[in-house]
Amino acid sequence: MHNPKWCLFYDVHTQPALPDVGEGFDPEAWADRFQRCGVDYVVFHARCNMGMAYYNTKIGIRHPSLKYDLFGAFVEACQKRNIAVTAYVNVGLSHEEGLLHRDWLVLNADGQTYLPNRMGNFMRMMCPNTGYGDHVVAMCREIVENYPVAGLFLDCMHQHPCVGVECIREMKQRGIDWEDPRQLREFANLSRVRIAQRIADAAKSVRPDLLLYFNGVSYEYQEEIGTYLEYECLPTGGWGYDALPLYGRFLRTMGKPLLNMTGRFHRSWGDFGGIRTEASLEYDCLYGLALGMRTTIGDHFHPRGDLNTAVFDLIERVYGRLQKLEPWIDGAKGAAEIAVVAPEPGFCYVHPEEFSQSQAALKGCARMLCELKQQFDVVSMARSWEGYRLLILPDLILLDPAAADKVRKHLAQGGAILSTGWSGADPEKKAFVLKEWGVKLEGEDPFDPAFLLVGEALSEGIPEMPITLYDRGTAIAATGDTEVLATIGAPYFNRHWDGEHHFFYLPPDKPTNRPAVTVNGPVAHVSHPLFTSYYNHAQVPMRTLIGHLIARLMPNEMVKTEGMPSFGRVTVTRQPNRRMVHLLSYVPERRGTTIDMIEEPVELRDISVALRQDGQAVSRVYLAPTGQDLPFEVANGYVKTRVPVVPGYAMVVFE
Repeated sequence: MHNPKWCLFYDVHTQPALPDVGEGFDPEAWADRFQRCGVDYVVFHARCNMGMAYYNTKIGIRHPSLKYDLFGAFVEACQKRNIAVTAYVNVGLSHEEGLLHRDWLVLNADGQTYLPNRMGNFMRMMCPNTGYGDHVVAMCREIVENYPVAGLFLDCMHQHPCVGVECIREMKQRGIDWEDPRQLREFANLSRVRIAQRIADAAKSVRPDLLLYFNGVSYEYQEEIGTYLEYECLPTGGWGYDALPLYGRFLRTMGKPLLNMTGRFHRSWGDFGGIRTEASLEYDCLYGLALGMRTTIGDHFHPRGDLNTAVFDLIERVYGRLQKLEPWIDGAKGAAEIAVVAPEPGFCYVHPEEFSQSQAALKGCARMLCELKQQFDVVSMARSWEGYRLLILPDLILLDPAAADKVRKHLAQGGAILSTGWSGADPEKKAFVLKEWGVKLEGEDPFDPAFLLVGEALSEGIPEMPITLYDRGTAIAATGDTEVLATIGAPYFNRHWDGEHHFFYLPPDKPTNRPAVTVNGPVAHVSHPLFTSYYNHAQVPMRTLIGHLIARLMPNEMVKTEGMPSFGRVTVTRQPNRRMVHLLSYVPERRGTTIDMIEEPVELRDISVALRQDGQAVSRVYLAPTGQDLPFEVANGYVKTRVPVVPGYAMVVFE
């Protein structure tokens, strides 16, 4: 099985009306440019979302203006240069086949097969429970049997729920209430996982060593089906800059080859004339490498086969610089001492409302920890929680018996807990499950807004005033010897309309002495959903508060820095006999209404870095890839050095 390292990904979605597909394509010239970029792996379309095939298929529809086997020529040219090619097949979309086979389309709950927005890519979707399922499985098998591909990339597998006759009859047989939106979505998830398994079984029966990834099937549902992972994340294309730091830290816990897929587009897929700034593309790649991911850059193949020199030049410059880091990134794993627990469904996009709530809490938590320079993974119930010093349960982590057992085990092994909002409560939100929380749950906080009144233990860096808690939290009471480090302040009134006045201007009134922040031994709890609030409102005092709690629960963090601004990012990766500290200094700046732009890095000077020894003797500290030695000292359990200049990125190696 190929192990992808320096990769490219091509969309080849092509309108049937285009008259000259492949007429200008020179596969040898393309493969030469891949070689100049140092690329070892390319994903290229065998069949696109328009339903057009680019190979000599006996099952599907080859593009009407394509006069030869374009995909075959592409694979052959790459194979001569030892560049692996994975075949792309769009499973969820196949517009030409859907046009000709209306019985293969998803029928939504409103009785539509075509959605009103005819210009949307997902205006027409394929149902795998129809004859289309057999069809797409046969196409995948055909590709694997006839081309020496490294794998299959199966796209757009997050089809909407279907109430067509095949789906309705199966749901009835299974006792599923198809009129219940929740059950309907869960059946749609079952359907997409099942078609993924069918494709995998067919492909592996021909080639057991294939790379397989199912884009749109939730990661843990494809854990036993797929063989590697790609995280699609175009920051300016809707994903934003908060996605990669979160998903990268989650996906790396799954132990599979992992690619960070960014793109060259100014906006998103299909933006033929859009190109990223060099600094922004390099930042995406560097951040992924700093998380232990390998890199792939997305582009769109011009249907005529035109070679876009400007895009290749950009990729060659960026990859050329980053490939000098290969000795220090090859096989490197992320180092973490904090585990952020993802709420169910975590990263599973089955129920949209729950997914959105969990994403807000997780992204807020990840952003806060990144700004605090903490080293963390993101874990689900399915992952191991062992080996972490601190578990963070952000806002929504309700404890069923299995989760409660994992928390008990963590505490028994000497670990600490930081929870916020409803986290720690039972699934019915009636009470906290474990006595170790040291607090009693009294329901939802009655105040809107509430105010945070911090005590002396948390006061450093927090303004001496009531701080607004923008999102509704819980009402709690301390029990036993639990310390109360902050309390709730009440407003004069709650927000409301009384028929005459809108109660909008609501200053704080009186303290309540009701706890807002508590500590009971190794467990700290905050009554309100600070991580969701940080994602929505970015209140710096809340980050400061969380920083104080982490310092109390987990003193002597893995890495300490001085001189790194809040927008700077610090990550640690490890290889046998050495650890690497990655320093990144870039600022995505909002320009216009939707675009966050990185046009140049921010140079930093005289940055102090201290890495905890953890029993590892260090004989040399230097910058990679230059090998420039840095003076260092060992004191109080840390190896401390100073980096004279960080020109946007620096890798400090402790060997």
